[in-house]
Amino acid sequence: MTQKKLKIKKGDEVIVIAGKDKGKKGAVLTVIREKDRVIVSGVNMIKRHQRASAQGAAGIIAKEASIHISNVALIDPKEGKATRVGYKTLADGKKVRVARRSGETLA
Repeated sequence: MTQKKLKIKKGDEVIVIAGKDKGKKGAVLTVIREKDRVIVSGVNMIKRHQRASAQGAAGIIAKEASIHISNVALIDPKEGKATRVGYKTLADGKKVRVARRSGETLA
């Protein structure tokens, strides 16, 4: 089975464009390719009851839940607004991601 090609990667700055957290910004912590979902820092927070363990005490903890990848958009590094992602081949043959809004190269 081949891996899906997703345009959003771990570490990207994204903005939520739909749902209860619309407008919130954060960095992508994890990409779940099999389910087309991402976990974004500070977005889609849920509370979970945690049993005491060697790592920590018992209690209610807040953590990020996954959000569908179609509900987030990359932030344009130039304007700070949502943008789509395109690809461009450089003169040396290297393929890079570019922001459609401004044409800036993405890291």
